[in-house]
Amino acid sequence: MQNLPVDTYKHKGQRKALVDYLAQKGIKDKKVLEAIGKVPRHFFFETALIDHAYDDKAFPIGEGQTISQPFTVASQTQLLEVKKGDKILEIGTGSGYQACVLLELGANLFTIEYNKVLYERTKNFLPKMGYQPKFFCGDGTKGLASFSPYNKIIVTAGGPFVPESLIGQLSIGGILVIPVGDEAKQKMLKITRLSQTEFQKEEHGFFSFVKLRGNEGWDGKF
Repeated sequence: MQNLPVDTYKHKGQRKALVDYLAQKGIKDKKVLEAIGKVPRHFFFETALIDHAYDDKAFPIGEGQTISQPFTVASQTQLLEVKKGDKILEIGTGSGYQACVLLELGANLFTIEYNKVLYERTKNFLPKMGYQPKFFCGDGTKGLASFSPYNKIIVTAGGPFVPESLIGQLSIGGILVIPVGDEAKQKMLKITRLSQTEFQKEEHGFFSFVKLRGNEGWDGKF
């Protein structure tokens, strides 16, 4: 088994500084801040970049993907209003960092990754850190209907529209958080399912994500 990096006092101090910074930047949910304070983000970085692990920036992780900016992770997680035991579907496992934050909050997490190389890498890596979501590889825009409905759904890539498949897999009272827009920037949407047919939509600023892959993403004909 590959050895994990050491989590030193320096790293713990950098995490605390990051948490303080995110609080100043407007993240108010104390549980979200605590979760980010627990996940050793430097474990996801190659040695050459490890000094930047607690910068509030996105970094490449290969396969044309990135580990999201901490503020972005905190913002999406805060909008999700995670309660312990929530069944959550994550679209876009990526590095697994967002998954770790959700697991720290007590989520029952199902996570799906489109890219097979990233899927295999993260599926092998997260359990070494002690994190055990349910991993799947495939088209996340279709969701995972066989395990639905979900209390919460989070999409960690920018789509051209909201996939109907995901809306259909949300429980009554459930929340979907998804960035929607063009390839350069997307508006963060929070969609709450009020009933079988009623939905409430809120907009929460602009972000920049990698493209959402799949039939109801940028690979579909729309």
